[in-house]
Amino acid sequence: MVDLKAAIVETADFPGPGILFRDISPLLRSHFEATIDAVEGLFTGAEWQGIEAVAGIESRGFILAAALAARRRRGFVPIRKQGKLPPPVVSLNYDLEYGAGTLEMHVGHGRIVILDDVLATGGTLRAAADLSRLSGYEVCGLAVLVDLNLAGNFSWGEYQVRSAIRYE
Repeated sequence: MVDLKAAIVETADFPGPGILFRDISPLLRSHFEATIDAVEGLFTGAEWQGIEAVAGIESRGFILAAALAARRRRGFVPIRKQGKLPPPVVSLNYDLEYGAGTLEMHVGHGRIVILDDVLATGGTLRAAADLSRLSGYEVCGLAVLVDLNLAGNFSWGEYQVRSAIRYE
């Protein structure tokens, strides 16, 4: 078994002073298949039965969600930053750790899981789940590759976020 956490590179003071950035790029480069295996394993076979699509949050969440959707033969739903999707879109403003943002997605339907690369404070993941519901989707699970453990045991509604890698 591959130690995925060991392939993550830490960079101090990036993108600003006092921030410890955990870069998953080396992990994806050296252990991409093992990474997707780990994320896929966050949900049981029975849970996958009702899932119609995997939603990914821009931008690194796209990499993971698209690969997982292809592997599971499910659809991929992009959740993007404002102005990146053609209209019509549903938009949701939300607070970030260092400011504010807006996410957008197209109206849709069906049962989805939402996947992102990193969970820090939970603002983006919470906004993505709220936006998905507003857009007509039924959210059936939340997952991240890396949980920085800054949001405690993050949950949205009845769903606890699942992570392949968790920092303590």
